[in-house]
Amino acid sequence: MSDTKGVTIRTRKFMVNRLLNRKQMIIEVLHPGQGPVSRKDLRTLLCKKFNVKNDKTVFVFGFRTAFGGARTTGFALIYDTLDDALNVEPKYRLVRNELAKKATGSRKSRKELKNKRKKFRGIKKAKVGGGGS
Repeated sequence: MSDTKGVTIRTRKFMVNRLLNRKQMIIEVLHPGQGPVSRKDLRTLLCKKFNVKNDKTVFVFGFRTAFGGARTTGFALIYDTLDDALNVEPKYRLVRNELAKKATGSRKSRKELKNKRKKFRGIKKAKVGGGGS
């Protein structure tokens, strides 16, 4: 999409969370006459608004578009550093922000490999299956 003209971002319930080294807020996106704005565009807009240099430290999620469109509400987290984000954020959100890789293979094969590794100890455990991965 990348057409953010006419898009306005308002923040509500802004809070600086010193324990987790982040700023957290509810964001309201006003986009009259357009569809919902992409998460990537929202991240860049929030970077400009809050003077963030690395857009990988901005996480946006939980968006709901109001009936009739034109307004979407969601949640945003802006971490101080990338290390803080990697330590605190759940893995699925890191995958969405392209900071972690999604597990490969089917769920069944991963579980079977895990249970097969339980039967071995030490160096042999690493050799079972895909070479320790």
